[in-house]
Amino acid sequence: MEYEVIVVGGGVGGLTTAALLAARGVNVCLCERQSQVGGCLADFEHLGYKFEPTLGLYSGWEAGGTWERIWSELPGAPPTVQKLSPGYVVRLPEARDIAVSEERDRFEGELARVFPHVGKPAIEFFRALDRVAESGSDDSVEKLLAQAPADFRLFLNVQLQAFGQCTSTQCSATRAAQLLVPTRAPVWSIDGGGQELANRLAQSLKASGGTIRLNAPVLRLAYASDGVPVGIDLLSGERVLAKRAIISNLTVWDTYGKLVGPGRTPKAIAAEIRNLHAWGAYLLFLSMDEDAQNRLGTRRMLVAPSGDREYNAEQQFGFSISDLSLDRAPEGKRAVTVTTFNEASDWFSFHEDEASVEEQDQAALETCWARLHQTVPELGDSVEVIETATPRSFYETTRRKFGMIGAPFNSAGEPASLESFAVSHLPNLFLIGDTVSSGFGVEGIARKSRALADRLTR
Repeated sequence: MEYEVIVVGGGVGGLTTAALLAARGVNVCLCERQSQVGGCLADFEHLGYKFEPTLGLYSGWEAGGTWERIWSELPGAPPTVQKLSPGYVVRLPEARDIAVSEERDRFEGELARVFPHVGKPAIEFFRALDRVAESGSDDSVEKLLAQAPADFRLFLNVQLQAFGQCTSTQCSATRAAQLLVPTRAPVWSIDGGGQELANRLAQSLKASGGTIRLNAPVLRLAYASDGVPVGIDLLSGERVLAKRAIISNLTVWDTYGKLVGPGRTPKAIAAEIRNLHAWGAYLLFLSMDEDAQNRLGTRRMLVAPSGDREYNAEQQFGFSISDLSLDRAPEGKRAVTVTTFNEASDWFSFHEDEASVEEQDQAALETCWARLHQTVPELGDSVEVIETATPRSFYETTRRKFGMIGAPFNSAGEPASLESFAVSHLPNLFLIGDTVSSGFGVEGIARKSRALADRLTR
């Protein structure tokens, strides 16, 4: 088979790019190794529950926003979304809760209430981020923070880590302005979650005449005698040709390590990639009694590390409760996802047998479970564990290296320069996805997808 463009991977980045190209008349084929699209956003279903494996916070759905511009080109209807106001709550030690809202007066009132010792400087910090977003200046967050106290820094770090895998000491002000979106624009929930967004994009792609091939693992790129890729080789032995471009929705590591191949990757690029790393995620999928949300007063919460020690990202977690109106849990129950960060490679160290893997999982579960009840005592006995997911789980379903997720950083802990990887060293190979996109979550990926579609259809 021959197409103009081949997309490898059915995550939101690959789907958005492919759907836009197809709507513009490009003959495009998307290959996905799983039996459904969605990638890291795909639902996890177990024992009558459907869990969304993220915090469920999405941006860019306001009038004139990223998704309206994208969907103005696509056939079919976008998913139904609900504005969240406040978007989420950040819980600091001693149960100090800050509701993060796009309503400026409301949010600034929260800052003054929770940080009375630094109220005005805290408010000015977020106003300064607005100016950074408008001017494009690139001061450091540290410069804007000046002598900010530890609890305000903790408030910022919890959000920067959750949305961008960085902290205030590592993050530019421009990046912080992108990540701390709720202070400038609303966040939304999607009815059906990220899975529904992926499904709608897939429907649009097919409605425009594009092709989706599920259960089609890609083995590697196929090369011409001059070393330029001409298509892909599937695990089945089939070769699919691409006349114009190949787009990888795999990670940076897997694009070069699997598609391009170590022997064809320039040494300089290989060295840079070896220097990159990303966080892993450990997830708890919980059942919760329906009335427990009333005690919490919020559906989404970021819980900060406790204690006076140096900030530790592995001690924070996100808590997300499914929408009551969706068929995600048995009657009287709610599906809850708890997300934590961890060192992904730790889950791929030598294990004597499967029992040692289960012991590691059980130890992580006990640690998370104790921390959950210590920091969110309102839950009481209203929650129970349905299942867990480790970086090994993400690897098994997505084949991402070490199951790593999100934006990569270098060995010094500094955010990597993602732009250099979006366009490969090969003339017709491009990358899309979370390891080459900045911005707030899925919207950041969607913006890069639109830019790539523009580049290929100019």
